[in-house]
Amino acid sequence: MKTDAFALRHIGPEESDLQHMLKTIGVDSIEQLIYETLPDDIRLKAPLNLDPEMTEYEYLKHITLLGSKNKMFKTYIGLGYNQAIVPAVIQRNVFENPGWYTAYTPYQAEIAQGRLEAILNFQTMVIELTGMEIANASLLDEGTAAAEAMALLFDVRTREQKKANVCKFFVSEEILPQTLSVLQTRSTPIGVELVIGNHENFDFSDEFFGAILQYPGKFGQVNDYTPFIAKAAENNIKVAVAADILSLAKLTPPGEMGAAVVLGTTQRFGIPLGYGGPHAAYFATKEEYKRSMPGRIIGVTVDTNGNRALRMALQTREQHIKRDKATSNICTAQVLLSVMASMYAVYHGPRGLRYIANKVHASAVTLANTLAKLGFEQTNTAFFDTIVIKADAKKIREIAEANEVNFFYPNENSVSISLNETIGFADLNKVVSIFAAAKELATITISELSETNHFPESLIRTSTFLQHEVFNKYHSETALMRYIKMLERKDLALNHSMISLGSCTMKLNAAAEMLPLSSPSWNSIHPFAPLDQAKGYQKMLSKLEEYLNEITGFAATTLQPNSGAQGEYAGLMVIQAYHESRGDHHRNIALIPASAHGTNPASAAMAGMKVVVTKTLENGNIDVEDLREKAILHKDNLSCVMITYPSTHGVYESAIKEITKIVHDNGGQVYMDGANMNAQVGLTNPATIGADVCHLNLHKTFAIPHGGGGPGVGPICVAPQLAPFLPTNPVVPTGGENAITAISAAPWGSALVCLISYGYIKMLGAEGLKSATEHAILNANYIKEKLSGHYDTLYSGEMGRAAHEMILECRPFKQKGIEVTDIAKRLMDYGFHAPTVSFPVAGTLMIEPTESENLEELDRFCDAMISIRKEIEAASIEDSNNVLKNSPHTLAMLTTENWDFPYSREQAAFPLDYIAENKFWPSVRRADDAFGDRNLVCSCAPIEAYMES
Repeated sequence: MKTDAFALRHIGPEESDLQHMLKTIGVDSIEQLIYETLPDDIRLKAPLNLDPEMTEYEYLKHITLLGSKNKMFKTYIGLGYNQAIVPAVIQRNVFENPGWYTAYTPYQAEIAQGRLEAILNFQTMVIELTGMEIANASLLDEGTAAAEAMALLFDVRTREQKKANVCKFFVSEEILPQTLSVLQTRSTPIGVELVIGNHENFDFSDEFFGAILQYPGKFGQVNDYTPFIAKAAENNIKVAVAADILSLAKLTPPGEMGAAVVLGTTQRFGIPLGYGGPHAAYFATKEEYKRSMPGRIIGVTVDTNGNRALRMALQTREQHIKRDKATSNICTAQVLLSVMASMYAVYHGPRGLRYIANKVHASAVTLANTLAKLGFEQTNTAFFDTIVIKADAKKIREIAEANEVNFFYPNENSVSISLNETIGFADLNKVVSIFAAAKELATITISELSETNHFPESLIRTSTFLQHEVFNKYHSETALMRYIKMLERKDLALNHSMISLGSCTMKLNAAAEMLPLSSPSWNSIHPFAPLDQAKGYQKMLSKLEEYLNEITGFAATTLQPNSGAQGEYAGLMVIQAYHESRGDHHRNIALIPASAHGTNPASAAMAGMKVVVTKTLENGNIDVEDLREKAILHKDNLSCVMITYPSTHGVYESAIKEITKIVHDNGGQVYMDGANMNAQVGLTNPATIGADVCHLNLHKTFAIPHGGGGPGVGPICVAPQLAPFLPTNPVVPTGGENAITAISAAPWGSALVCLISYGYIKMLGAEGLKSATEHAILNANYIKEKLSGHYDTLYSGEMGRAAHEMILECRPFKQKGIEVTDIAKRLMDYGFHAPTVSFPVAGTLMIEPTESENLEELDRFCDAMISIRKEIEAASIEDSNNVLKNSPHTLAMLTTENWDFPYSREQAAFPLDYIAENKFWPSVRRADDAFGDRNLVCSCAPIEAYMES
């Protein structure tokens, strides 16, 4: 037993289990299983060329040494990113806690009530600080949130505006540069024309449907936008405001000015800088726009017993329903980070947030006043935390960097300084000394802070916020620690049992991969810090790109997209840029199989493409002849095909190379969705099957945890002809020589969590990665055979094998009155999260065990499914009062004096012996989605106020 081999710890089945598993499957070896599963013509002929694998101990030494190459200067760059203090109680109990970071998106509400409450707190925090009516459960970053605001305002244009094709969108020149770049990327494909200018000179023409303002502006200027918003409203122009959330504890919120949308980032609410992410964006709007709001909304409803319950609301907005009619492709959010931000607000409460905001503002005022005494002019007429000093930027920069301090330099005669909650007197005095040295003057020592506000009295916030009890009772560490633990106990995560969600790859997120995220040398670097201060990051990121190139067989990679759906969009935009570079502006047709994930057609529509759906055969494969027919029909305008491989049905389609050749022969490019990449690594790759671009879900295949619905990272890897078009960033240039504008706000997206995937590849190495893929296939086929005779597998390969996942047929159970949802809820009583329900086929379950689950856990899951199958047989359509229809069973049900069910309490809660050893209790009965959508409540208001009479 090679105890220092990471693969031994990551891969679940032990050597001694293999013969039993292989015998169950009916093969003599893993190699035979792979031969019977994967078409031979796409097998890699050589092993991956990667660095030798490291032990966990070697890796942690390596990453510590690499981190030491990052220079931790005191940074006042700002531009939407500010150093924050992560309260230790939140770092230890949320950020570093697998009970929080290994949970899945809360589609199964009954086993996610803790996370749902934390996100509801987040929404309440956003609603009250912004002065708006409704908020969602976080987006990806401020730049993409601004793009979503633009799309929402475009979608909710008046009938007259749509008829007149009103398409101009005003962008204030005060907007953050990275936000502008994302807006430029996202506007053109959907037919929006950006007009950038000074808001004071805007003419409010009827050619405009909307506008976006920055509050405070990119260099700190605070403006009262009330007159602008009022005049815009008179002209049917709706206004979005990108606002600094901390400033809203002190400044009049945009909602009170009349804004239609308020958005921004919650990074400064206790989230590490992390070289740009992940950070939870926020998005708030008016109730009337709720059906157009992107992302996820957490709502209050009731359960079967009429008790308060939470769940994801308005689910018909999801892309798998609207598909190419969706206005957004948001799939991953930043839930883990929104939980942290909400806990920051819970911990500090309204008085604490006011104290922090007052301290930051007082520090900025004091610094400005002190520098004025040295003869430096400050140019902002009103500000919150950022001042702009007239000075010789080159001279100041030399002295500042020699003192390990970073400012931002808008031009050669200006220095921008953004202050934050970490600032103390020593920091302020160091800044003053830098400016004094530039003039060769004696420095001035600051020993107290000014209490004067440096903005108009009309902008002083007078309204209250965060009055709900949750923000006013957990201010001691003991209290918050227990509150976090109480919520954690309501959630089923990977630290309790297997989460076998098909297409979601809920594998081990190893502690050795996670530990470096807590290191200041990695999590405290500003994304716009000079590159020579981020040498550790640059080495890690470039090496990760190199590894991903090798794994996919492609030529270049961008890590910028911060979700899988963003990766889809980035891939399509790069394809379009390629076509346009060749004069093929007319190529706008995307062929998409009917079985594709809903984000595929949504992303294509956002990229300005017209979706043409191709058929699938009865065996689940792409209908090659239908695809050929449509490719030829649209050959003059064909842009691309979007495929998932192995297919969404869990099969390696043998015609894949024929499919990619058809598309290439008709002038298109091949986009491969990387959702199922865990079945390719080391065995085949996208380049081999004929793809030109693929996105990778680093939060699936490459071990970044799902975090309850995010963070995600969705880099794209591309063939040589597409490499020149990879996206750039306006502050720190990235990408190719003909780069498209930004996909997300930070140059390298959510760089901090890329450390996890880097560690995953470093410690597994080429053989470990291949073995992980083989064991994922082994585990899936073991479950398939164990359940054979109890459940039918809907699709399989030509030799009867599944890939890394399979779809179980559950529709015949309707004859017994049992729906697939009943099986999903009953699994909770057995201590398991449901597999993927009704995707890609309604009435089915899609199961993916991953390579990390051991034989004991696989058997437990199979035993649960077989036991449920027996319960289905015992059910009848005439009598719905059965153990499946009444599931899940809560502790409250089991402990009531009266038991009015025709089965025992033991059968309800402990149907198999193993359950008693580690019982997980759902905290509510089934959530009533319909009631919640009819009575939409998305904040912490008491449910009694909304009950039906």
